Amino acid sequence: MSSNEKAVAEKLLQSNAIKLNPAQPFTWASGWKSPIYCDNRRVLSFPFIRDFIKSEMCNVIFQDFPEGELLAGVATAGIAWGAMAADQLKLPYIYVRPKPKEHGLGNQIEGYYTAGQKVVIIEDLISTGKSSLQVVDVAKAAGLEVLGMVSIFTYGFPVATENFAKAGVPYISLTNYGSLIELAVEKGVVSADQQEILMEWRKDPANWTGK
Repeated sequence: MSSNEKAVAEKLLQSNAIKLNPAQPFTWASGWKSPIYCDNRRVLSFPFIRDFIKSEMCNVIFQDFPEGELLAGVATAGIAWGAMAADQLKLPYIYVRPKPKEHGLGNQIEGYYTAGQKVVIIEDLISTGKSSLQVVDVAKAAGLEVLGMVSIFTYGFPVATENFAKAGVPYISLTNYGSLIELAVEKGVVSADQQEILMEWRKDPANWTGK
């Protein structure tokens, strides 16, 4: 794991944005049983951690997507991170809803943009990539050129890698599940035995029932 991945993972653990509990798994909205729960919204309540992660995100955008002309946050969790990064990088900003607004102008994309602009999409978390890539489709349908996506954390599911590859969209996460678990073992947050359970879960999360 890179030093930056480790530093971001440590900040997520410090802010309790990530909870690990192999003995009493969480239930996701999808119905999956999971030994981990990630809520990056908590980071927003810790100014110094928030600033560190924002800066790391800006570094990635600047280095890997230098042609970016516009940032787009994914509603709702990516909105704040996209806005903060756009402010630091002095780039225009929009955000994308999961579906069109049901009143007013019925917008699905909020903010000003023009067709042909090169956009980097900002997400807080990537699991299977399905909902994130729906936002990519919305942006492309609006005439935007999607350069890629930047997120804070990814579980590193093989299906996400496949989905992004099929869509032809590069994505970069500041840290990932493997780095997080390695750090958690190093810090004594989980035991070596629990590490095995945690890594088994990622291989087939849809059918994992806990141990």
